[in-house]
Amino acid sequence: MSKEVKKITEEQLEKLTGQQTRLADMLKNIGALEIQKQNLAQQVKDLADEVEDSKVELEKEYGAINIDLRTGEYTEIEKKEEECKDCDEKEKDAK
Repeated sequence: MSKEVKKITEEQLEKLTGQQTRLADMLKNIGALEIQKQNLAQQVKDLADEVEDSKVELEKEYGAINIDLRTGEYTEIEKKEEECKDCDEKEKDAK
């Protein structure tokens, strides 16, 4: 009693294996792109940290300023009186 082996056609098999190969390649590419994305995200974070460090350095040297990045000219930022913690008390005392 031998059982007959049943098979799909060669054409069907080639089609399925080709599809599986392409799918595996696409998934591999997605993985590679995710790694690139993570690397770029880290580079963006690192650069943003550098920008913040530069801002701190400039503020130490020049105080609070707005800089025109085209010309390098800057204007000082005036502090608002609202930032004063005891301004309300000073107003009351003055009256």
